[in-house]
Amino acid sequence: LVWYFGWEKMSSTKTLLFPCHRRYPTVEIRAETLNGSTHVPVPSDSAFLKALLFELRLIDDHIFVEHRDTCTRINHSSVYSVRTEGGDLWPVLAFQKSGLIYACLPLVEETLEPRPPLLTVSGLSQGLALLLGIVEYISPSRKNEAEMSAKIGQLRNLLIQACPLGTPLNTNIRSLNSSFDDIQEMPADENQPAWRSSTYKGKPQVNVCITEKVKCMQYDKRDVVDMWQVYGAVNCKCDIEGSAPNVTLTLNLPTNGPPLQDIVVHHCVTSVDPAMLMSSSAEPLDDSVYNGPYKFPFIPPSDSFNLCYYTSQVPVPPILGCYQLIEEGSQLKITVNLKLHESIKNSFEYCEARIPFFNRGPIAQLEYKVSYGQLDLSREKSLLVWVIGQKFPKSLEVSLTGTVSFGAAGKEHPTDYVCTGNTAYVKLYFRIPDFTLTGCYVDQHSIQIFVPGKPKITASRELISSDYYIWNSKAPAPMVYKTLLD
Repeated sequence: LVWYFGWEKMSSTKTLLFPCHRRYPTVEIRAETLNGSTHVPVPSDSAFLKALLFELRLIDDHIFVEHRDTCTRINHSSVYSVRTEGGDLWPVLAFQKSGLIYACLPLVEETLEPRPPLLTVSGLSQGLALLLGIVEYISPSRKNEAEMSAKIGQLRNLLIQACPLGTPLNTNIRSLNSSFDDIQEMPADENQPAWRSSTYKGKPQVNVCITEKVKCMQYDKRDVVDMWQVYGAVNCKCDIEGSAPNVTLTLNLPTNGPPLQDIVVHHCVTSVDPAMLMSSSAEPLDDSVYNGPYKFPFIPPSDSFNLCYYTSQVPVPPILGCYQLIEEGSQLKITVNLKLHESIKNSFEYCEARIPFFNRGPIAQLEYKVSYGQLDLSREKSLLVWVIGQKFPKSLEVSLTGTVSFGAAGKEHPTDYVCTGNTAYVKLYFRIPDFTLTGCYVDQHSIQIFVPGKPKITASRELISSDYYIWNSKAPAPMVYKTLLD
């Protein structure tokens, strides 16, 4: 996001008072890339301010300008199109409050022609929240010009914390005011990177969490291939003193573990082995593929961040399933079999299977038998929830059989244009703490931190289901399902 803040004294002379602004070159580069041929460059600060004041009729208001003053153009919002030499800048969010003007130019992450609906531009709500935070910060001092001048002088430093790289992290500007003295006393360090918006004081500690998610489509058909995909993220929170502390983190795999692929690293990583980035899931695996260890030297941001993302081609999904739904008269016969693979840790935070019934009425009668766990009926009576719990039995297999009959359908019951007739699915939800499907882990002793003192290091990992479907093998299987396109 590119932010501007301009203040104008609303009097008969309309003299400029307390001008203040901040722009983010990195976001301007993103806008140029995302907007393509429709991109309009942001002019100089003085040119933008002049164009904005003209658009708001604060200068040259005695002159009729058709594109601005025609009665056919009526603004129903605080979003304007500001005409500049390079073209029309849109959307400029601007409003007046207690004689001051607050304005910003949000990033639009798509082409600008035709203009997208305002509700689809997420930057507008972020920009409005930040501007309202500034209003709340400045307004109490509105009647005291000296105090207000001092607050506006502090504002630029506070924005470094609230919006360090163009995206608002904290729109409550008043809550940041107490830390202003620390910012003033902090010595300037030319080695401090832009992404470290503040420095930490206290006992050093590092928290690392590897989160892997597994997507799956199982059909239990000879002519249709089951599909599954694993993708992971390594989240870090480094509370370390210093303006530019150096940290090295290593990801390890067990012997014969599937290699990490499609690795994308955070911009704070200072160097990386090129072979690590060359492994792609689009290419078939061979003996020369890079399989670690994966070292990441970096200068951490002040806040929590994802150090890297990756995918991996694991040989089997964690839970194999079979779902059969057959319609007999007015009843449906259902059978669900699930088997936990022997290589998977049998210790869940939660594990449940949800069986929805689309395009039908409420469940009027249910007879069932489960070999393990508990079966519940949702309040809307259109969904069965099979709570397996925190462990599979010793056999690692569970089953559900039953018959279901329905009442008259109503508008409140779920519909789906894909799941018609007997085309239906079971969706699994689970989380396994202290486990990853690839076996990827962080060795706490391998984390190197080049700062005084012995930091406290915490490492964790987890496997979470994501779009884990088991389709009815007794009906046509859709190859693409809409939720996978979200």
